[in-house]
Amino acid sequence: MNGELNLLVLAVAAVLIAAVAAVRLSHRSGMPGLLLFLLLGLAIGEAGLGVRFDDVALAQVVATLLLGVILLEGGFTTRFEDLRPVLGRSAILASAGVLVSVAVTTGLVYLILDVDLRTAVILGAVAASTDAAATFSILRKLPIRQRTRATLEAESGFNDPPVIILIAVVTSDLWDAASPAAMIGSGLYQLAVGAAIGLAVARAGQWLLTRTALPASGLYPLATLAVGMVAFAAAGLAGGSALLACYVGGLWLGNAPLPHRRTTEGFAESLAWLAQMGLFIMLGLLASPARLPDAILPALVVGAALTFVARPASVTACLAPLRVRLPEQLFISWAGLRGAVPIMLATIPMTAGLPSAERIFDIVFLLVVVFTLIQGPLLPLVARLTGVLDPVAGVRPDFESAPFEQAEISVLTFAVPAEGRLAGVHVDELRLPAGAIVSMVLRDGRVLAGEGALRLRVGDQVVVAAHTGVLGDAEERLSAVNRGGRLARWLTPEPGERDERGPVVHPVRRGPARLLLDSEPRRRTPAASRPDGRGRPGEPGEPSGAAGERADAEQVGPGGDLAPRLRVG
Repeated sequence: MNGELNLLVLAVAAVLIAAVAAVRLSHRSGMPGLLLFLLLGLAIGEAGLGVRFDDVALAQVVATLLLGVILLEGGFTTRFEDLRPVLGRSAILASAGVLVSVAVTTGLVYLILDVDLRTAVILGAVAASTDAAATFSILRKLPIRQRTRATLEAESGFNDPPVIILIAVVTSDLWDAASPAAMIGSGLYQLAVGAAIGLAVARAGQWLLTRTALPASGLYPLATLAVGMVAFAAAGLAGGSALLACYVGGLWLGNAPLPHRRTTEGFAESLAWLAQMGLFIMLGLLASPARLPDAILPALVVGAALTFVARPASVTACLAPLRVRLPEQLFISWAGLRGAVPIMLATIPMTAGLPSAERIFDIVFLLVVVFTLIQGPLLPLVARLTGVLDPVAGVRPDFESAPFEQAEISVLTFAVPAEGRLAGVHVDELRLPAGAIVSMVLRDGRVLAGEGALRLRVGDQVVVAAHTGVLGDAEERLSAVNRGGRLARWLTPEPGERDERGPVVHPVRRGPARLLLDSEPRRRTPAASRPDGRGRPGEPGEPSGAAGERADAEQVGPGGDLAPRLRVG
């Protein structure tokens, strides 16, 4: 018995090591990691090492649970400040866009391939869903505009439940018995119940986590995961969408001022990677390589119809009325990635016992492999050609907070990153909300008081004390300054943000005088020409320590405001 257990543990460890090595290989080669996981599953399966796995019902249940974990992490790492401006267009893409994709793909498949209407609808619906795991793992490697990234991530999080509901309806007896109104009503009920339960459970979990000081920081990630699983199970028991409950719950928890959030994010990321590995390897095991050659031509037809016709048509129909720029529409069309979700959805006809179920699964499996291999590596090039790259996108300090059990106060800590624009900003210029203050800054082993004249530097460990109610606002403000500099959300829109109709144009007042507010520190007088002999850090004549910190305050006026320069000419 012990020998069998040890062999099983050794086999699982070997698969896990191979999956981790596949991730490293994908980063080096540019090949999407999910494809390597699928190929690893094929290598372990009946055509490789001979491991046979054909329990479709078990695979479907496990895949749904693992997808719930992935969506929970995806929601947890999505910020309201990024999602709020694109929520409307993401929801349209995830609803009306899915319907357009399904309709166009179904029509083309029905006309080109020799299949019945029900099979054509199933193929169109299965292929229409963009995959959260593929989207999160691939897009977050690219420095693309936050608005575009948030649109695609939100779409992939929201469009899985509607497609799953559609597939369940088409493969059930409702296809022959129910009216279209009954199908739509059933789908809306599942979406509404799933979203409501996910939000309610997450808010209750936030209330408990922010008011309970657990004895170890490692307990907070486990408690957060438990809250997500409660949302998943409760929504399923109520007849709602468990996946939507996970995503909405993760979205709420990720934007709440939870204690030890950095620890929780690290745990959630590891768990999501494990879920992705297990999901794709399991689906690779489920495939039968001997049947795949017969599905190559249909897979190419369905994939081409979706990628080059249906997806662009749905994106144009949804985003053109919102005056989204054409290059951005093209990128969003190309970035509609497929992954585990279509393959998992293709198991539903198999559990329903449809005659063409195995053929549908083989077509979808090959479609995902071939077109992800085409779309994924070309995403950086498409992003550059369409102008959606933004070097500062996604740069955000890593915040960590811990609660005080006897008072509604939390301590927020973060390091000033080198990539953003926090470095060079004075404490007063952070303009934190009422109820939040910079209590201290740790620099080179020294503790500095969080005075308004103190200028932040790269690597500073900043400690903010905040009332629990404003902790989220403080994080949002610090993130805004990190992206846009000291003037973020004060005088002008944040750098890199555009109106849907094009770049924001700022009027310039013409005349004999104009006021210039610099977003960079003023140049100081060289030490040699200053009576006190102080200079810029690293320049001759500047002292270190407290004197250097006092020198940082010279360009800040009363109350920490910038002293404007008046240029005459």
